[in-house]
Amino acid sequence: MHGLVNRALQEFLKETYGPDVWAAVRDQAALPFDEFESMLHYDDALTTLTLDAACNVMHRDAASLLEDLGTWLVSNPAQEPIRRLLRFGGVNFLDFLQSLEELPGRARMALPDLEMPEFALRVDRPGQFLLDVRWGLPGIGSVMLGALRGMADDYGALVLLEPEPPTDGAEVLRIELLQSQFTEGRSFDLRAPQA
Repeated sequence: MHGLVNRALQEFLKETYGPDVWAAVRDQAALPFDEFESMLHYDDALTTLTLDAACNVMHRDAASLLEDLGTWLVSNPAQEPIRRLLRFGGVNFLDFLQSLEELPGRARMALPDLEMPEFALRVDRPGQFLLDVRWGLPGIGSVMLGALRGMADDYGALVLLEPEPPTDGAEVLRIELLQSQFTEGRSFDLRAPQA
């Protein structure tokens, strides 16, 4: 697993719950280091051990913890590059949804060795979609559920999101777009912020 994935979980735990919680997770997972390095690759088993330890330390189930991680990834100001990558998908939430299948290619332009989930969006009926998400580790559907909630807020859309039973090895999310412009949403400019 790419270090960015592990580092995101680590930073989410540290920022949201404090360094003591991260230390307890690290100890329970018996990690042989203090912190994950963003640009290294780690065995998938370390990612699984870290998530299991976080669930034990936090007394939470993996789905809710991963959903919170997904929301944090798109709403935390320190993660602005992720938000920018996602916002390049379109001017409204529907455009964004329809561009999700292109997201892995856009991400690989910045990080060629980053393994991204595969997305397939299906129209279920007008205004309702099913998003199939495939990745090497389970739980990516929960991360995407949180990320989609955050992006709906970012666009100002009113959306209902529900996990569905897995289908053909994919985690499935039901997306009902009730109103594209429910609120103003957050401002976004295609130009990178000036330093």
